[in-house]
Amino acid sequence: MFSIFKTFFALGWVSFGGPAAHIGYFRHTFVEKLGWLTDEEYGQIVALSQFLPGPGSSQVGFALGYTRGGLLGGCMAFLGFTLPSILLMMVLAYVSSTIMDNSLFQQVVHGLKLLAVVVVADATLGMYRNFCKTRLAVGLCVATACALLMLHSVTTQIVVLIVAALVGVKYLRQDNLTASAPFKPSIWPLALFAILLFGLPFVASLAPSLALFDHFYQAGSLVFGGGHVVLPLLQNLIGGELSQDTFLTGYAAAQAVPGPMFTFATFLGWELMPQSPVFGAIVATIAVFLPGFLLLLGVLKNWQSLAQKPAISGAVNGVNAAVVGLLISALYQPVFTSAVTAPYDLAAVLVGLYLLKQWKLPIVWMVLLFMLVGIVLGFVY
Repeated sequence: MFSIFKTFFALGWVSFGGPAAHIGYFRHTFVEKLGWLTDEEYGQIVALSQFLPGPGSSQVGFALGYTRGGLLGGCMAFLGFTLPSILLMMVLAYVSSTIMDNSLFQQVVHGLKLLAVVVVADATLGMYRNFCKTRLAVGLCVATACALLMLHSVTTQIVVLIVAALVGVKYLRQDNLTASAPFKPSIWPLALFAILLFGLPFVASLAPSLALFDHFYQAGSLVFGGGHVVLPLLQNLIGGELSQDTFLTGYAAAQAVPGPMFTFATFLGWELMPQSPVFGAIVATIAVFLPGFLLLLGVLKNWQSLAQKPAISGAVNGVNAAVVGLLISALYQPVFTSAVTAPYDLAAVLVGLYLLKQWKLPIVWMVLLFMLVGIVLGFVY
């Protein structure tokens, strides 16, 4: 168990670049270097992480630890890989809360908010190319974006995802798929997932102290398509409890640290419980990761049988298309509207997109560059 923790802990400090890069680091370490599993076995785990909602690269890491050491091994892998990011996000949350009124800090925050525009725009474009390949999928994307722009609420978000899934079952299913064997899920993780998903809102209405856990659990349960989708979900759930500056500073900080982007929740949990920030950060972090891991445990053993069901594949295709629309709405509000307030801001965003897409500038350098841009713009205005 210590060996699993140590290996993932070392990776957690150097895994910059987002989920795609994390999957590359994992393959190099556990397939090529350590030989824990074959390329084919690793590919199946990666495919499963793309099929389920939740933090993709963290699910891959959890599955690697699980195959090596059972449930405890999975927990050690998650803790090792995520702990560096959690610690760094706590430090950043502490710093931001203590010097929030400093003018230089405000300039840096403005630069990071402009970086958030670049990152979300890039993620939206990439996901559009992957998930909106048919006329119907594009239609679901546009309809979702319009609905959320006009009726910005959690209820709207849930309704459009359900409608997209139903449309996908009917019209986006792949009928040429055939399940190789009956699907036999692990009951207890799926039962716990459902009980928390549907029971927590009711319990939290009676016990407000559980609201923090409930909000982050709901967000973690609905994240299809990658870590960037957690931004609009959390913004709808808790955006009213924090300033947009604080919210987008946390999102930008999540780009700057190694490890999973879901530790954005660590920053928000710290800010939402100023009376006991460490406790709030830990609760939010556990809550946002938990649903993805419960689903993974529920279907890990023979998930291919589930993925080969035409209705399931159609539902996933529909939801993925809607998720792109969800990101488009978040790109406009709050990301773009709160960051781009002058022509110089838009110019900085366009240059950032050029550097990210054409020059493939690493995200760490992008963070440093936009912090400098924020300071320079502070003198220009």
